[in-house]
Amino acid sequence: MKTILCEEPNRLVMTETERPVLREGEALVKIKRIGICGTDLHAYKGNQPYFTYPRILGHELSGEIVDIQDNETDLTCGDLVTVMPYRYCGTCVACRQGKTNCCTSLNVLGVHEDGGMREYMAVPTNLLLKADGLTPEQAAIVECLCIGAHAVRRASIVPGEYVLVIGAGPIGLGVMKFAKLAGAKVIALDINEDRLDYCKQWVPADYVVGAKNDPAAKIKEITQGDYPTVVLDATGNVSSMEQAAQYVAHTGRLIYVGLVKSRISFDDPDFHKRELSILSSRNATREDFEYVMESIRSGSIDTDSFITHRVDLDHMIDTYESWLKPESGVIKAMVQLD
Repeated sequence: MKTILCEEPNRLVMTETERPVLREGEALVKIKRIGICGTDLHAYKGNQPYFTYPRILGHELSGEIVDIQDNETDLTCGDLVTVMPYRYCGTCVACRQGKTNCCTSLNVLGVHEDGGMREYMAVPTNLLLKADGLTPEQAAIVECLCIGAHAVRRASIVPGEYVLVIGAGPIGLGVMKFAKLAGAKVIALDINEDRLDYCKQWVPADYVVGAKNDPAAKIKEITQGDYPTVVLDATGNVSSMEQAAQYVAHTGRLIYVGLVKSRISFDDPDFHKRELSILSSRNATREDFEYVMESIRSGSIDTDSFITHRVDLDHMIDTYESWLKPESGVIKAMVQLD
């Protein structure tokens, strides 16, 4: 079967691999769509933590079950499914609390082990969710949107709060959307004016702030001098993450959604005087997947404009490098296998 392998940073190759043989508890999934994530792009450039080469990328996946062993689920051949790409142990301290997203031995498909940038993949049935009522493209962006949904759940947003989201990439947009659905007054901060215009339309964000124009002053004005009680940074940029605390109200919460391969530091007196709560948000849980799928089914999320670029598997390698360029206007790129 056709498989795209990231052999080393900046090198993708098309190769042939054997179709997987099912093990107990698995289903054979014919991959239909692969969403391209910042994690994939960072891995390609050699900037992704927890990553080793060579690796088959791809963790935003939808597919059709074509073979499945006897199991206790309601999954059957022919089902369209979305893949929850977080292989967890189920017994560690995190899993026992239902926080499978940060299992102590977590393996993420396409990161720690081979993912879905291939025609077929064997997936444990406990990582598959029926995508009834969704298209293959919608099912493939569920995982991306779940990152935002989980971060918003971590933030414990109260309706009416000012919530600042830094970074208007696909993850940041998901954070904004679910903050808006939670009743927040959403402020979008980004360096890209075109992306801010999209935030106004798609979220829709209540306020947009350009990063080049004294954003602290503008955010202070919007919040009548208080600053936002919740700030979520979805940039994965060291400088942005270190500056994010300056935008948080006294007693507020700062949630780091983006991941960076570096240390983060901030001024301790400023941190203490505000009695800030600083949280990380990692991956998502089945609860988040179910919530996101229901939000798509209900029409709360416009998936059509979110997916901006499409390519088939045979032409993906030639196109991949262009998605790294800001001028390409990519929000979400999608690889099609049928």
